[in-house]
Amino acid sequence: MRARYSAYVAGETDFLFRSWHPRTRPDQVRGDASIRWTGLRVLRAEDDVVEFIASFETDHGPGQMHEVSTFAERGGRWVYVEARAD
Repeated sequence: MRARYSAYVAGETDFLFRSWHPRTRPDQVRGDASIRWTGLRVLRAEDDVVEFIASFETDHGPGQMHEVSTFAERGGRWVYVEARAD
């Protein structure tokens, strides 16, 4: 999760694409230059689930994204599967 957050901060869309499960990833992963990520707080990490709050700023002001994400291990690496409703 931290590596994916860092990739969003740095605009490393290739890493984001590779670290997304092939079953759920979009055809292209694009960054959004209007968002400046300002912090990550991991609330819990259990088995294949990570709950986090990512803070950001835009021209419209600050905001937060709260998500519970599911990951899967593939080929010895953890990949993002999807956000789930909790």
